[in-house]
Order: sequence, then structure tokens, then C-alpha cells
Amino acid sequence: WDSEVDYRLVMSGGRGVAGSVNGNDSDYDYDDDDDDSHNDKGNETHKNPHGRVHETYFIQRKRNNHQKHHQHDRARQKFDSLFRKLTKDSPIESTVIDVQNRQLFVPHASLECDVAKFSFYDLCGRAKGAADYLAIGERFHTVFVEDVPALTFHETNLARRWITFVDAMYECRVKLVVCAETAPEEMFRVEGEGGREHTDEVFAFERTRSRMEEMRSERYLRKTWVGSITESHG
Repeated sequence: WDSEVDYRLVMSGGRGVAGSVNGNDSDYDYDDDDDDSHNDKGNETHKNPHGRVHETYFIQRKRNNHQKHHQHDRARQKFDSLFRKLTKDSPIESTVIDVQNRQLFVPHASLECDVAKFSFYDLCGRAKGAADYLAIGERFHTVFVEDVPALTFHETNLARRWITFVDAMYECRVKLVVCAETAPEEMFRVEGEGGREHTDEVFAFERTRSRMEEMRSERYLRKTWVGSITESHG
């Protein structure tokens, strides 16, 4: 992160921030919950093999007739709240990134804080490749992705792009914040005949799921963003 304040905000899941920027530990409410479960609060908190995890993955399941409105919306509220805090009330605007003599559209960005937000279909709904995703990762130290769906074998192109996107964010050491319909292990399911035809995608997505878990760990979140390294040598 560019600042200790940004890092501490993610550590606390965007909650309990007192507004001080003096770096005092007492100004922040850390999230020390290591519960090994999917809870009912709209966020996923469980142990993973990479150590302590933090609240950067929010599950907004499809609402059913028995689900109360506030339960369904809680994950989205926390996701949006974290975005507001990490962008520090700075202007949010669309922008473009130059990628190999063409322009990549970024719908929501704080250029002051180097934070961007996309929908899943912004990133994966149209043909994009590793160069596009790497350009995003080299420009923004934190990327929010909303409306991430559960995918089936009929949507392998979307799954492949998501795999490429996550790989690029991982390589750039970007902090990835996701609001999804389902947990990572349920995001891409292939059964029956489809499973036999798409074994390569299933294997690749399992690695992606593992990386998504690692990207929530404290060890990963402490890594230096590759964009700051590039700037320091530029």
C-alpha cells in the first residue's frame, strides 16, 4: 500500500476507523476473527493455508423469498464502504490506460489514491488479454471487482479471462477486493459431460481459487505493489 493508513483500513475490513492519520494503533479496530466458517454477515471469514485472512472478499448471494433485504445488501454495503474509505473521499472518475496503442477504459477510479473499481463484466465480458490486466495492475495498487457471478462450463471464456485477470493481479501484487455471488470454491463448477470436456479450465481455476485465498492473507497484503517498484526505478 502507498500508506500505512491504507493498509490498516484493509486490515480492519473498513470498520472502526477513527479518522486519524497519525499511524497510532489505537485509531483502528483490527479484525481478529479467525472463524473457520462462512458467516451470515455477507462476508467470508475462514482459515486458509496461507495464514490469517482479512475481509477483502464479500459474498452477496442472490436474494430469495425468505431472505430479508438488509441481509442481502449487507455485503454490498461493506464492499462500498471499504471503497469509500480507501479512496479517502477523493474524486472518483472514469479514465483510460494506454495498452499497446489502444485505450483500456476504467469506469471508476481515484487517480489520487491509485484505486480502481470494475464490474466483472467490465473486465471479462469483452475480449481482453494478459496485457490489459497487467496494465491495470501496474496502474492501481488496489482493484475492486463487483458483481462476480457463479460460472458454469457454458461460460468458459469468462472463466478463462477471470483466471488471466487474477494471475495478473497476483503478479503485480495488487490488493484485490471482491463482491461475489458465491465463495471462491463455488465460483466455477463443471459437472457431468461438461466436466470431462473442460478439465483444463477446472484445473486452472483451482489454482486461481488458491491464489484468491492467498491474496486475502496478511503475508500477501504486506507485499510491495509492483507499481511502486516501477515508479521508484522510473
